[in-house]
Amino acid sequence: MLTLLQQLLNFENLSTIPHDQLNWLIKHSKIRKFEGGAFVGIQGKKIDGPHFLIKGNILMFMYRGNEKQDFLTLETGDIFGYLPYSRSDIAPLNALALGQVEVLSFETSMVREMISLHFELTQSLVHIMNTRVRSYTTLQQQNDKMASLGKLAAGLAHELNNPASALISDASALKKHIRAEFLFNSFFPTECLVNTQRSSIESRLVEIISGHQEKELSYKEQNQKEDSITKWMERNSISYTEEMIEVFADFNIQSDSLEFLKQSLPQKALVTVFKQLTHTLVTEKIAHNIHVASSRIADLVRSVKIYTHMDRGQQGSYSNIHEGIDNTIRMLGHKIRAGKIHINKRYGEGVPPINAHTGELNQVWTNLIDNAIDSMLENEEGLLTIVTELAGDNIKVSFTDDGPGIPKDIINNIFDPFFTTKPIGSGTGMGLENVRRIILRQGGSVKVYSVPRSTVFTVCIPINTQQTGN
Repeated sequence: MLTLLQQLLNFENLSTIPHDQLNWLIKHSKIRKFEGGAFVGIQGKKIDGPHFLIKGNILMFMYRGNEKQDFLTLETGDIFGYLPYSRSDIAPLNALALGQVEVLSFETSMVREMISLHFELTQSLVHIMNTRVRSYTTLQQQNDKMASLGKLAAGLAHELNNPASALISDASALKKHIRAEFLFNSFFPTECLVNTQRSSIESRLVEIISGHQEKELSYKEQNQKEDSITKWMERNSISYTEEMIEVFADFNIQSDSLEFLKQSLPQKALVTVFKQLTHTLVTEKIAHNIHVASSRIADLVRSVKIYTHMDRGQQGSYSNIHEGIDNTIRMLGHKIRAGKIHINKRYGEGVPPINAHTGELNQVWTNLIDNAIDSMLENEEGLLTIVTELAGDNIKVSFTDDGPGIPKDIINNIFDPFFTTKPIGSGTGMGLENVRRIILRQGGSVKVYSVPRSTVFTVCIPINTQQTGN
């Protein structure tokens, strides 16, 4: 078992401090232990320390009114609390133990003696204080930006929701009207048809109008369908246009339907019906496109609401992680299409909802998916595989991209606050730190493994998670 001196020497900021100074620090400090959920420090109370985190993780957060804002998660080897030359003696943040925590707490009354007797130790702690001020300022700016973005998203969702709903309703009504109008104005000679014959023709025409291809065909598949229809028209000496052939293919009109109409109608009536059917199908296709576009707007609005969790309180609730991931993919749809990224979703069966803050989990999915997309952009295309599965009492979610990988010399730093490999202005370095902080707060874990063409981020979240700090 390591001695306290050995443990302090493992602290990055204390590794070069003379041993006699660290022994003096230990002499004037005491070990304090905390269970998960206990407060190590409380916002607004007199600040003490400095404190040296010997074991465990601590969430640093603050309350603004009733709103809780997380800042960062401290890990073993971090130093917090009162520091030399600090101008504040009131704690600006809460410090919450995430699981069992051990802290070496220095006697605050001895800080003046430290400054006068131990230069190297003091210098190291002052450096931490300066870094902390910069970090706190940057985090505040980031939170202010996110708050503004949330308000903008809420307003946008509200403004778009009503017209999108109206478009969907009108498009559906238009499609019904088109079908009814076509049958009402059909030009085939009714006097030549018995009721059963007319009824069967109308049923087949309704079936044709309803047969628009939902699945986008490949160029080869579309050509094959159009060639088949063209040959049928030529065999039966029926004049046609390119528009007729294209729209018949779009609505998946098979040769059996064409043969049925041919057998049911005289040649002259058949040509008239085909022309009118073409006009109706083109109009139906336009109405269909309006419906699809307006539905997409409505889906995006719904995704924004779910993503930002606008319609819920600050407390956690049971949420389906698959819905959260799907909404995130939809939100990043433009970037995914622009980067020619293919998404391979392999969702496990029987993965239950978990009690978590939906908005926070969506931040996790967004950061991991967005980073994966960025890493594959230099390939000019990519494959992102998302796998979910039940692993004992945990839900495991993995994100695998085929980008160039993370260099070995930086992979251990990617979860550090403000660490980023992106160009200036493109990243804050807080994305993966947020991922780690949120998952740790859920009692879970996040790990990374990377080699060229395969980078895997694996998130594990307890099914019966008990969030801390809510």
